[in-house]
Amino acid sequence: MVAGTKVVRRAGERGRTRFDWLDSRHTFSFGEYHDPAWMGYRALRVINDDVIGAGGGFAMHPHRDMEIISIVLEGVLAHKDSTGGGGEIRFGDVQVMSAGRGIRHSEFNGSKREAVRLLQVWIVPRERGLEPRYADKSFGFEAGTGTVVASGTGEGGEGEALAINQDASVAVARVATGKSVSLNVGAERHVWAHVATGSVTVNGEALNGGDALGLRGVERVEIEGEGIVVLFELA
Repeated sequence: MVAGTKVVRRAGERGRTRFDWLDSRHTFSFGEYHDPAWMGYRALRVINDDVIGAGGGFAMHPHRDMEIISIVLEGVLAHKDSTGGGGEIRFGDVQVMSAGRGIRHSEFNGSKREAVRLLQVWIVPRERGLEPRYADKSFGFEAGTGTVVASGTGEGGEGEALAINQDASVAVARVATGKSVSLNVGAERHVWAHVATGSVTVNGEALNGGDALGLRGVERVEIEGEGIVVLFELA
């Protein structure tokens, strides 16, 4: 895992998978992209920035023992899985799939005309072999807000967050001119800030879309600029 009190990962350094209906950028090693220096950050294992073309998608396939979080940035994502979970999610929506001892799911672009863009996140669970489950929720992501969307306690932000099987939390911060966001974090915790869109500063570090910043030993994360930042707080 990446170590250090401050780590910067630039968008152009990421891996990439590209074919007819998919263009995916990998912050950490994934699939055919393998870099031993970038295998994850603490329990955070995968951040894939996926653009799925109209009508494209992933057919039914299996996962196990992984917390899989999808955050839609543009378009419509259609999901179906073996727990009976499914439906369509859009900007402002988040879905969590706890694969547990085994789950099968499919993900497709819900539009025949426009691409869908999403972040798919994998977090290593603290317990293995649990009952698989699925949940989704709409959070809105209004400018000037930082909302905890998933956590190991299942609560946070403005209302209840989606539960994940790990001592971690995931927040989405949306900033705009005059609408900065400040979030408290535990000084003993590790933080990974991924810029989903726009140009921002995170604790004074200038970052653009696709860039990320790892921090340790801070008590607050200050985000300014224009864009969306996904913030992970990890043990």
